[in-house]
Amino acid sequence: MYDNLGASQVGMQRPPLNPQPNPFGNAFYGAGSGLIRGGLGAYGERILGSGSDYVESNISKYFSDPQYYFQVNDQYVRNKLKVILFPFLHRGHWTRITDPVGGRLSYKPPIYDINAPDLYIPFMSFGTYVVLAGFSLGLLGKFSPETLSLQFTKGLLGWFLQVALLKVLLYSLGSGEAPLLDIVAYAGYAFTGMSLAVLAGIFSSITYYILMPWFCICMGIFLVKTMKRVLFAEVRSYEKHSSRHHYLLLFMAVAQFPLFFWLGNVGS
Repeated sequence: MYDNLGASQVGMQRPPLNPQPNPFGNAFYGAGSGLIRGGLGAYGERILGSGSDYVESNISKYFSDPQYYFQVNDQYVRNKLKVILFPFLHRGHWTRITDPVGGRLSYKPPIYDINAPDLYIPFMSFGTYVVLAGFSLGLLGKFSPETLSLQFTKGLLGWFLQVALLKVLLYSLGSGEAPLLDIVAYAGYAFTGMSLAVLAGIFSSITYYILMPWFCICMGIFLVKTMKRVLFAEVRSYEKHSSRHHYLLLFMAVAQFPLFFWLGNVGS
């Protein structure tokens, strides 16, 4: 049976088991792969290189290294709280200490400079504010996970509004290139005095209404001093528009009153 099947297919040509390679195909394939690896690889490397240069030269102007804002110690925290809560007692200068690194201008971290912004105090103050707000809600008989979550969202919204206020102010004054995390830190310092006012309100409403305006004034003074330092450092035409600058800075200070009382009114 198998012999007859093989005999009937004698005239048919079977494909070779080991076909001969095509030298022209290999040549073209090698040239194509070399082109991909060489030309496209170099092109991609050039794109990535230019992209990293763009990130370093442009985005770094608006964002900073987050680790920079957490280089703090106990001494810095104590002194910084004094500057925030009693800014008129700060007798030193308000300018930051420069630290040139690699031919670029940078600044000393908070642990070495009391005027440097940090994120440790704002985050701790915000957490304290949420905890005290929850405790106050419990005393009012309004505590629930939903109300605490609402108060947390309200605090974040207030923080965002403060950041937006400072950014718009800097753009209006011609200095919009301050790093975003700097602005976030400056805006978050508001929760320091606010937490103390909410704590006082737990024991006495009269004390709350005495301390809240005080901390509004102190925060306004702190922000005015800080923003003027940024303006003097980055805006060359400060003297030409000094009156407009002063009005905008005054508006920023006055805006602390509705913001503080809105956030301090827990449970509303």
